[in-house]
Amino acid sequence: MTDRTAPTRTPEHPHVVRRGTGTPLVLVHGNGVDHRLLLPLDDALAEAGAFERIYVDLPGFGRTAALDGDGGLPELADWLLAWLREEVGERPFALLGNSLGGLLARHAAAVFAAQVVGLALLAPVVDPDEDERDREEHVVRERDAAFLDGLDPEDAAPFLEMSPRLTPDTWERFRVNALPGIRLVDEDAVERLSARYVLPEVPEESAETFEAPALILTGREDHLVGFRDQFGLLAHYPRATYTALDAAGHNLHLDQPEAVHALVRAWAALVARNVAS
Repeated sequence: MTDRTAPTRTPEHPHVVRRGTGTPLVLVHGNGVDHRLLLPLDDALAEAGAFERIYVDLPGFGRTAALDGDGGLPELADWLLAWLREEVGERPFALLGNSLGGLLARHAAAVFAAQVVGLALLAPVVDPDEDERDREEHVVRERDAAFLDGLDPEDAAPFLEMSPRLTPDTWERFRVNALPGIRLVDEDAVERLSARYVLPEVPEESAETFEAPALILTGREDHLVGFRDQFGLLAHYPRATYTALDAAGHNLHLDQPEAVHALVRAWAALVARNVAS
């Protein structure tokens, strides 16, 4: 399927890839990567129903220029809200967020409330304060030593730091979908974001219970955000499916694509049926 991309590359006109037609489904990537990290989910989403899948590069990542000024998490969250208002208007829409994008998606769901007809969170940040997160040490479950010896050390470094499955198939998904965004990241923007990596309030504490279909996917080997804190979100999302996948790290959809695709497809199909009813 042909991508429809926005030609401009400023915060006011971010780089966007659009696929399909129908109810908007906005996908928000995490820190240090760009929209391409979430493209492997597109087939599952396309199979589920009539969605326009909208992949956006956040400011400072991919092909969207960084924000001026402080560029902290509050500013990034405000930027996303303003862009969503312009992008979807008053239409119902769904959100899928990964890592930092999961925190931003929770914030947007709290603000837009009933306008959000579905929310999927993949390895979402729950607590922006790393010291307060309940998480595990980095564990490797599979390692192909001979294959790893042939990789370029600079390219392989972020892969080795992230994945519990150090295998050729996992590397190929990382190389295609994660590495390009890592190479494009604006390091100054990341530094400014890290300096103010906090929201004024917890999204769930500022909104009514979220009554639409929700999905919370985590990796048991996720050493960045863990999997236990996300379980604590369930009280706010009574229609949520929660799964902690074995042999899956922070990029769980790259580590365990079949399982993640099945769960994302089921969630999206449920959202599509609810919108149509």
